Amino acid sequence: MDVSPIQVLLIFIVAFIAGIDQFSFLESLYQPIVTGFLVGLILGDVQTGLIVGGTYQLMTIGNMPVGGAQPPNAVIGGIMSAVFAITTKLEPMAAVAAAIPFSLLGQYAVTIIFTIMSPVMATADAYAEKADPKGIARINYGAMAALGLFFGVIVTLFFLGGAAFGTQITTAIPKWLMNALSVAGGMMRFVGFAILLKVMVSRELWGFFLMGFAAAIVFISIPELSGPALLLLALIGFGIAFWDYQLQTKMKNAAPAVVAGGDFEDGI
Repeated sequence: MDVSPIQVLLIFIVAFIAGIDQFSFLESLYQPIVTGFLVGLILGDVQTGLIVGGTYQLMTIGNMPVGGAQPPNAVIGGIMSAVFAITTKLEPMAAVAAAIPFSLLGQYAVTIIFTIMSPVMATADAYAEKADPKGIARINYGAMAALGLFFGVIVTLFFLGGAAFGTQITTAIPKWLMNALSVAGGMMRFVGFAILLKVMVSRELWGFFLMGFAAAIVFISIPELSGPALLLLALIGFGIAFWDYQLQTKMKNAAPAVVAGGDFEDGI
C-alpha cells in the first residue's frame, strides 16, 4: 500500500498524543479502540480500523501496570494492529496477533524510559525545596515531549516498514500460519476478559455475571436481537447498577428511627 507524507505525519501525531495521554493526560485517547478508529480514518478504512481496535481493546481490557511492572504497550500494539490490517490486508484477528511483538517492544521501551527518568526525580525534589514550580513544570513538559516523541518515531518507523513490505509479508506467510495467527488473535479477547474478572470479580458479583452470560446467549440466538445485543446488555447492566446505587445510597442516608416512650398511637 502506498502512503503519502501527510498520512505518515498524521500517524506520527496520533502516536505522539497517544503516548503522552497514556501516562499524563489520561483521557483514554490512547485506548486501541480510539487509535484504531483514527488510523482507519487516516488510511481510508474506518471500518477495519474500528474492528481491529475493538478486538485489541478486548485483549487489553484487563491489562494494568502493577508497581513498576508494565504490561504490553497498548499504544504501539493498537496502532500497529490497525496498520497491519489495513496496509497488509491481514484479517483482524491475525493483525492483532501479529502486533503483539510490537507491543512487547513498547513494554520494554517504556520500562527503559522510566528507568532513565528516575534520577530526574531528585532534580524535581530540589526544585520543590526551592519552591520553583517553573522548574518542575519544565521537567514534566520535557518528559511528556520525550515520551511522545519516542512513541511517534517508533510507530512511524514500524508504519513505514509495514506499508513498504505489506505485499511481501502477506505472500511470504504460509496459509497455516495465517490461520494460526487468526486463532491466537481471537483467543486474546478471552484472555483480556479473564484477567479483568480475576481482578474485579467478587463472590457478590458472580450472580450478575452468570445472569449477563445467560442473557447474552438468549439475545444472540434471536436474529432480531443479535445485532443490538451488546447495547441491550449494556443498558440492562446500567439499569441494575443504577438501581443498586440508589438502594445503597438510601440505606446509608436513612437515619435510625428513635421511638420515645408514650408516643404510641392507637395502641401501635
